[in-house]
Amino acid sequence: MNRHTRIIKEIISMYPDAQCELDHINAYELLIATILSAQTTDRQVNKVTPDLFRAYPTIEDLAKATKEQVQPFIKSIGFFNTKANNIIKAAQIMMKDYKGQVPNTMEELVKLPGVGRKTANVVLSNAYNVPSFAVDTHVKRVTIRLGLTKNTDPDKVETDITSKIPKYLYIQAHHAIIFHGRRMCRASSPLCEQCRLTKDCLYYKKKIKE
Repeated sequence: MNRHTRIIKEIISMYPDAQCELDHINAYELLIATILSAQTTDRQVNKVTPDLFRAYPTIEDLAKATKEQVQPFIKSIGFFNTKANNIIKAAQIMMKDYKGQVPNTMEELVKLPGVGRKTANVVLSNAYNVPSFAVDTHVKRVTIRLGLTKNTDPDKVETDITSKIPKYLYIQAHHAIIFHGRRMCRASSPLCEQCRLTKDCLYYKKKIKE
C-alpha cells in the first residue's frame, strides 16, 4: 500500500459517515445546489434551495424562469446575479440537448454554464455513483498539508490523488477529506493536537519546529 492510499484510508476511517452536505433529492437539485455553492458555504446554499426548488421543482420549470424571478430566491449567496443566469441557462440547455435530464458524463456536464470539473465530479459521484474526486478548497488545503500534492491547481491536485489511490476510494476520499478540512484541519486554527494524521503531516511538522 503506497503512502497516498494509507493516508486516505486513515482519513476515511476517521469519518465513516462523511457524505455530501448539500441537501438534494435528485441529480437536478444536486447540480443546481453545487453551481450555487461556488465561493459560498453549503450551509448558506441549503438555506435558499428549499424555497427555490419549491418554486422550480423540475428542470423544465427552471428553464422557463427569468433572471428577475430567480434572483430573489438566491440573493443571500455570493455572485447571485451570475448564478441566476447560469442555472437558468443550464436548465435551458438540458431541456434542449439532454431531453430534460442532467448529463451523466464529465464531457457533457462541463458544457453547462457554471459547471467546471469540481461541480461535474460532485454530480457524477453523488448522483450517478461514478468514481470521481472533486477538489474544493478543503481538499486542496488538506492534501497539500499532508504532502499528497504540491500543486494548487485543482485539476492537478485531482490527478495527483486519483493517480495514486484505487478508484473505489475516490468518492469516500472526497467526502472524508472535506469533513476533515471543515472539522479539524481548518484553514485557520487547525486542531492539530486532536488529529491522528500528525505523523504524516508536513504542515504539523513545520509548525512544531517554529
